[in-house]
Amino acid sequence: MTTKFKNLGRTGTVLSKKQVYDGPIFKLYKETIKTPDGLEVERDLIDHGNAVTILAMTADDQVVLGSEYRVGRNAETVSLPAGLINGDEDPLVAAKRELQEETGYVAHDSQVMTAITSSEGFTNETVTLVLTHIDANERAERHFDHDEYVNTQLVPLAEVIAMMKRGEIRSAQGLCALNWYLNFVREA
Repeated sequence: MTTKFKNLGRTGTVLSKKQVYDGPIFKLYKETIKTPDGLEVERDLIDHGNAVTILAMTADDQVVLGSEYRVGRNAETVSLPAGLINGDEDPLVAAKRELQEETGYVAHDSQVMTAITSSEGFTNETVTLVLTHIDANERAERHFDHDEYVNTQLVPLAEVIAMMKRGEIRSAQGLCALNWYLNFVREA
């Protein structure tokens, strides 16, 4: 691999780390770090569990979309199914579990498309983007968390693309999964 980025992949040295918050989904740390460039910097780190985002499609190009209340927007939003990976759970296992829990659909022929990071400046969360296939007639029981409810629909891929263009789908992970699929999987 040829690159002009001399420090690519080099890690910093954490000189000090103090936990300042411990919540149900993430922890917050104040860190002092010596960077690969030799700078000493203070940073906040949101230590967040890894997650999956699932692009689930039928054989006739229908996409599973869900709407759910999201506190970050203080509104109901539309996105692809997604959820946290439990501990050291394999991302494909987590994707299958999350898809069934949220939508009732059963995943088949799942594959990892890629893994992304959304805000490297303050969180260590990695989201694995998974493509899976479903049979619209094969349903299992949904199992929502006590504080969630997801309204699920099958939407034709052409309409999903139109929703993206209109800004009706705004989740970075969902947009990345859809664009990865359209640019690197579907055309291949």
